[in-house]
Formats: sequence, structure tokens, C-alpha cells
Amino acid sequence: MTRARLLAALASGLTAGASLAAQPGIEAIDHVGLSTVDIERSIHFYRDLLGMELTERDDVNDQIEYNRIFALAHVKAKGAMLRLGAMQIELFEFVSPAGKTPDPRQPVNDPRIYHICFVVKDIDKEYARLKAAGVPFHYPPQDFGVAKAAYGRDPDGNVIELLQYPAAKVDNPH
Repeated sequence: MTRARLLAALASGLTAGASLAAQPGIEAIDHVGLSTVDIERSIHFYRDLLGMELTERDDVNDQIEYNRIFALAHVKAKGAMLRLGAMQIELFEFVSPAGKTPDPRQPVNDPRIYHICFVVKDIDKEYARLKAAGVPFHYPPQDFGVAKAAYGRDPDGNVIELLQYPAAKVDNPH
């Protein structure tokens, strides 16, 4: 999506009379948090298959601050933070209270964060490598004219997008 289209989409979602200039002082997106049923499996996926760096691991054991922020009682969880460039993903495996078993094929049109996008240099090569490693994809890479893209799934069913811009745009896609 181009910056102009993104700004137009954001502006159209604002309440009547609001402007972008009137919005709070949000500076950046720091990370995306994902709940997983198996943190080691997810670390393997994001670190070993997608090349993210594991930068931090945490254990939560019924700490009041976590109970409050998660709005859950007696939280016991394992956490990890991974980084790729400026993008970070935070993983949490909730030991207790346990969550629902995720639907690994939840449709992308169900309201939620529906995908995380990874820019690649050679989408066909990455698609083949990840598919050979067992990553399920919806369909092989598609050419949209401005970029090529493919959607796959992480071990919990979260959608990941592989996105290849034309060679001239790889260094600065936006």
C-alpha cells in the first residue's frame, strides 16, 4: 500500500471533525505481540526460518503488573522478543490461565491483526525454501504489478506475508 493510500485510509477511519494533526502523540510501532501455544516452536519459526534475532526471554510468574496489564489472574507465561531491522515481535506462551486452542486456518476476514509482512529480495526462492520447511501457504506468489506477494501461516495460524518490491524499491519500499 502506498503512503498516500495509507494516509487516506487512516483519515477515512477518523471520526467526523477529527484531523490527523489532532491525534495523540503516537511516535512509532514498537512491536507486535503474538500469543502462542508453544513458544519454542514459534521461536524456531521466526528466528530459524525467517531470520529474526532472539533478543530477550522472560518468565512471568503471577506478577501483579502482568496480571493487571493482561487483565488475567495468576498469569504464568513464557515470553520472548525477536527483532528484524526495526520490526519486533513479542511472543507469549500462556501456561496459565490457558487460552483457547487457535484455529490454524482462521480466515483473514475475521477481525484481528490478520498478517505480518516480511520484505524479501527473491520471493520465489523464499517461498520455495519455506514451503520445503513445511510452512503452509495459501497460494504461490502473485504478481500485483507494484509488488509480488504470498501469504503463509506460522505454527499458530497467524498469517505472514512475503513481499517483493521491484529491485529499485527494495532499499526504500515506502
